[in-house]
Amino acid sequence: MKRLWPWLRLLIGLGILAVLLWWHSTDAFVAALKAVDAGAVVIALAIGLLTTVLSAARWCVVARRLGLPLTLAGAVPDYYRAQFLNAVLPAGILGDVHRAVSHGHRSGDVARGVRAVVLERVTGQVVPIAVGVIVLFTQPAVLSAVAPAVTPSLVGIAVVLSVLLVLARRRHRAGRPGTAATVLAETRAVLDVWPAIAALSVAALAGHLALFIVAARLAGATAPLATLAPLLLLALLVMVLPVNVGGWGPREAVLAIAFGAAGLGSAQGLTVSVVYGVLTFVACLPGAAALLLKRREAVPEGRDQAPQGVPALAGVGQ
Repeated sequence: MKRLWPWLRLLIGLGILAVLLWWHSTDAFVAALKAVDAGAVVIALAIGLLTTVLSAARWCVVARRLGLPLTLAGAVPDYYRAQFLNAVLPAGILGDVHRAVSHGHRSGDVARGVRAVVLERVTGQVVPIAVGVIVLFTQPAVLSAVAPAVTPSLVGIAVVLSVLLVLARRRHRAGRPGTAATVLAETRAVLDVWPAIAALSVAALAGHLALFIVAARLAGATAPLATLAPLLLLALLVMVLPVNVGGWGPREAVLAIAFGAAGLGSAQGLTVSVVYGVLTFVACLPGAAALLLKRREAVPEGRDQAPQGVPALAGVGQ
């Protein structure tokens, strides 16, 4: 099941995009690409820098609570690399795996580095989920339109996660019984700094919403912000679902449905979502530069760190 799930995620995301292309043809996608100009690229890069710094700061807070050294100056390029890899690789989480293992090797504890990233990602999703659910229930028309499309996905994800949880618990009982206690203790430690994590998450969410508003205006949406904001927050909520392709798929489907239910036109919603997808990809492009710089530094870094036992850690990580 664990090996099958990444491919299921990819197929579901591609399936949703295929249906949208069949239903709306390529007009919305072409219009979205034409709407992105140089000014939009600059804005996307600026907002992307803000949200990346905020997210990296959240990672620092979590990592330090777990006893791992992590500076903001080191976390920001790592986070950029993770965002870029998540956007261009099919599984959608390989960038996070990369930063978790990389930080774990540098800090001397790969397992704890992985747990730090997992806790950072989970805590980072709490705020958008909470805000999205609240907003969703304040929009009855949108809720009734979106529920039939979202509910099956939520049920399926819940079933898969339940199966994975049961398998994980059996594995811990059979192999390393102390791992569950360690994870629980680290989770409690992270909860002690929940106010800081929540504040950083709210600020990052505001940045993502601002970029979505920019995308909506570029796509020609003239509705008031009071009308657009709930729909865009709903799209950010749906992006949490682990069934997308680099962020694409459910977001486009739900925005098309939500805009249609709000009387703004489903094609308009699809165009807004595509523009946002393009802008988010632009925003993470500095991660490509960070990745290239990391590769250039890899050989000297490896030579410098050899006496510290990094090769042994690599063997443990495998």
